[in-house]
Amino acid sequence: MSRVGRLLNTAVPVWRVSTVDDGGGGQETTWAQVATLRARRSQPTARERQAADQDGARLDETWYFHPGADVRRGDELRPAGRVLEVVATFEPSEPGTYLRADCTLRQQATT
Repeated sequence: MSRVGRLLNTAVPVWRVSTVDDGGGGQETTWAQVATLRARRSQPTARERQAADQDGARLDETWYFHPGADVRRGDELRPAGRVLEVVATFEPSEPGTYLRADCTLRQQATT
């Protein structure tokens, strides 16, 4: 088990886009859930908390997973009714410690 295993306290669905034949000679893009992984979300900064109160704000979140977790750039994390786009994934300087996923969430404008 990785060093961070005990800290991963949230189950987060991971969704990935794929292109499938539409049966009429074309293709369509569809999202499918590929896994539900144990993860931990980094706490937001004070600036991020303030931005969260604004319509249309772009929020950045950092999520941590077991090393080797199948999370890729372009995937979506969908915890508790939210949708976050994975912008990038990184391993720390010591391989096998954890996988970090930098994500973006856009607040929906209210009417």
